[in-house]
Amino acid sequence: MRITFVKKVLVDGNPCAKCRDVEEKLRENNQLELMDQIVIADERDADSAGMQLARKHEVSRAPFFLVEEPGQVPRVYTVYFKFVKEVLRPLSP
Repeated sequence: MRITFVKKVLVDGNPCAKCRDVEEKLRENNQLELMDQIVIADERDADSAGMQLARKHEVSRAPFFLVEEPGQVPRVYTVYFKFVKEVLRPLSP
C-alpha cells in the first residue's frame, strides 16, 4: 500500500489552515511516518504535483489522502477521521 498526503499552499504562500491542523494531528499521533509521500498542491502553480493529483482524481478539497494498492482503484479520502478509521487503524498492531 502506498499513501500520499496532499496538502495545499494558498495563493499568498501560506499553508491552508485545515492542512496545517491535519498535519499536526498526523504528527501528534505518530502517523506522519506512515505517509509514503507528502505532496504540495500549490494554488500559485496549476502544474504543481498536488494540483495535478487533485485534477486526476477529481478532488476539490485539501488536504486529501490518496491510497494506492496494486490491482485496485486508488481510494481518495478528504476526511482525516475516516482515513484514520479505514486505513491507518487497520495498520496498527
